[in-house]
Amino acid sequence: MAAGSKIEELLWEQPAPARPSLSLPNIAQAAIAIADADGIEAVSMQRVAGDLGFTKMSLYRYVSSKADLVAVMIERAVGDPPDLSGIEGGWRPKLEELARLVAAVWARHPWLPWVTLGDRMMGPREIGWTEAAVGALDGTGLTGGERLDAALLIFGHLRNTQSLATAGTQPWAEDRQAGPALAQILDRHANRFPSLVEALADVGDAPRDSGRSFGLTCVLDGLATRITTPRP
Repeated sequence: MAAGSKIEELLWEQPAPARPSLSLPNIAQAAIAIADADGIEAVSMQRVAGDLGFTKMSLYRYVSSKADLVAVMIERAVGDPPDLSGIEGGWRPKLEELARLVAAVWARHPWLPWVTLGDRMMGPREIGWTEAAVGALDGTGLTGGERLDAALLIFGHLRNTQSLATAGTQPWAEDRQAGPALAQILDRHANRFPSLVEALADVGDAPRDSGRSFGLTCVLDGLATRITTPRP
């Protein structure tokens, strides 16, 4: 996106309010409340304006489209990036804490992982989270590109395992005792899927996290190997 664009001004310069009772932070917060309650699809300029007690045209002084509105929602919802400098034990505890904090933010705002995809303008708070991840790997011997790739890998893993209810997760991880779960169907066709049925039997009814903890451990183990392996 070209420098000097409207969305860059919104995210990086924060225009002054045209009237005391209406401001960009107020607009963003009202839109976030709607998204948290009813999903990002429920957010519209009309509804946000109505919730704030203004006309839709009043909002256009601040945001010219829903895309601009979503951009400022993201920047406000992500919160301030974490300071990991006080965490002892090296890079791994820092990235584990970062992952925990990202998961907490996404739990508060379940729409965030899906609106932060793609090529788009980002604001300083959102960029600060990537800065924290890359910075946690300073001094490890990884190249700059490897540190950035590691950060993107962690964020991608967290996104892919965000919720058992989201696309891309395993429907057979449902409660095997509750309703027509896919696990029950698999039980009736065990001869066709023996490895999966055996795995599900081992898991039982234990709560699942879509592989988040296991996957994060594997990612960090891989980074540890990369960091400690001598380079040619």
